[in-house]
Amino acid sequence: MRRFAALPLLFAPMIAWGDCTKNLQTWAQALHPTLSLASDFAVCKVNPADTSQVLAALPLKVNVDEYGQGDYSLDVLVADASSGKIIAHHYQEAAIVSDAVQFSGLTLDTARYQLAPGLRAFGVRIRHTGSSRVNPFSSETLSLYVNDGSQLRQITRHLVVSESHGEWDGVCAGEFDEIKRTLAMGKPGKDGFSKLRVTEISTGSQSVPKGADDCQEIERATQTKRFSLNYDGGRYEVPKGLRFE
Repeated sequence: MRRFAALPLLFAPMIAWGDCTKNLQTWAQALHPTLSLASDFAVCKVNPADTSQVLAALPLKVNVDEYGQGDYSLDVLVADASSGKIIAHHYQEAAIVSDAVQFSGLTLDTARYQLAPGLRAFGVRIRHTGSSRVNPFSSETLSLYVNDGSQLRQITRHLVVSESHGEWDGVCAGEFDEIKRTLAMGKPGKDGFSKLRVTEISTGSQSVPKGADDCQEIERATQTKRFSLNYDGGRYEVPKGLRFE
């Protein structure tokens, strides 16, 4: 994992920042001239916590085939909204794997993740979707980043915030499960960083044939679990059962 200080990148006169997407290719070319930007998935938006900044996530093709399968690197950056100069960024090689479970999109999450006084995180959500009709699968993960002045740090990695999967016969009979997780800020812990309180809600259903032509869906009882993620001085470690593998 490589981290970089602010870069004095020079750009041509910048466009109006109402449409930051026009600069995604420029940033990608400046940072990684040998890699190809997966432009259909690249995103950016003004930082609501500091409107002088723009946030962006750039997935880059490493060994991706014509069907979109392979490895993608990911560069997440903060740029000055007036000049377009990159303030800080975080690059991770092979951050996204797309195979039978395909990489299907990403978004920037700018909810109020106030981790400590004067330190607010933002997130990148990555979606994967399965290709099997009789074994449907989808997942969305959340990674949090903070800009502490000179560098952008990833402090929470690949927390699964939603997942659904099932197995059925393609007609009626089958079982389906879904998990949703939400984050809330807890009390300050080590180094003044708030604990992350994770609430997990699990639901499920079973479909069974009823008569010759009908299909009955039976809902299972909802289950709720709660977890806490503690800051260890560098990041919030996500337990194996809560992260995307």
